[in-house]
Amino acid sequence: MTRYYDYVLGLIPLTLFGLTGGLMQTSLTLTQAVPIAAAVAAGVVGHALFVRAPVSGSSRPEFDTGETQKTGQFPNAD
Repeated sequence: MTRYYDYVLGLIPLTLFGLTGGLMQTSLTLTQAVPIAAAVAAGVVGHALFVRAPVSGSSRPEFDTGETQKTGQFPNAD
């Protein structure tokens, strides 16, 4: 089953090469078309990282509070 990030990984080279070729069919040169296509590919990566950020199954951060699990008290330093 393909998910969002599988589509993103396929869309990055597709936008880079496909958009470069498409822009070259217009009046743009290769040196003009590549940065434009790279900016679109970077936008796809930015969307995948920051707009739909990958998150783990747990939304609560796991950290050590210093309490023991059995008593709920802090361990004695002595």
